[in-house]
Amino acid sequence: FAERFEQLLQHVERYHELPRKVLDDIMSDGAAMQDEGEESGVIVHGNAGLRVKARTPNQQRLVEAVRSHDMVFAIGPAGTGKTYTAVALAVKALKERQVRRIILTRPAVEAGESLGFLPGDLREKLDPYLQPLYDALKDMIPAARLAEHLETGVIQIAPLAFMRGRTLDHAFVILDEAQNATLAQLKMFLTRMGRSAKFVITGDLTQVDLPHNQPSGLVKAIDWLREVEGISVIDLDQRDIIRHELVTRVLEVFDKHAEAPEPRSKSRK
Repeated sequence: FAERFEQLLQHVERYHELPRKVLDDIMSDGAAMQDEGEESGVIVHGNAGLRVKARTPNQQRLVEAVRSHDMVFAIGPAGTGKTYTAVALAVKALKERQVRRIILTRPAVEAGESLGFLPGDLREKLDPYLQPLYDALKDMIPAARLAEHLETGVIQIAPLAFMRGRTLDHAFVILDEAQNATLAQLKMFLTRMGRSAKFVITGDLTQVDLPHNQPSGLVKAIDWLREVEGISVIDLDQRDIIRHELVTRVLEVFDKHAEAPEPRSKSRK
């Protein structure tokens, strides 16, 4: 503990602030991968001294898959770092000029995708559904530069429906929450891929929010594409969860009860 406390003090002295994610990294109990030197495995240097890196073996597999494949599926429960790691890889690619732009998208199922019934301008309508993507970017890019990138279109964040008809080339493209896309939507998205593009599709098959009992297209897409050359599917699980330790316990309880048969109600005579 004394060594970790000393690291906290050194960080505050150097950067004059201590973001929660940095605190969590320093105070990690060792369940995640151990650091091997300050620069080892760093994907991107974020704000206030944040070093974004793969923290588990499966996250490292995701990093390696993105390096060697142009299309990668990252599938796992909440808190496994699949989206955060993907955004870090996108920021790294942009900084190193491997791509010209970053495009982040997710299905806005809570808003019915059309978003027409919501008040306010388009940005006000979209922001609540895209906020997790903004949060990740804010960790990794200085505020002024992020605002400039968003203004000039170097970084674009939009709902999945807005991808229709586009050709996404020279871009690092992330489809988040892909479990909430239908098979037709996934086909539309995956065929937007243009030259020198990198596609990462993240999803959690236990959190499908599609209305009217619509099936998730992600299940079939993974099944069909898993063995296709040039495509990689990375499966993450509860061992990769890097949020509060209670997240793992909550998921274990829910999974246990989900597997148990529902008690049959007694019929009235």
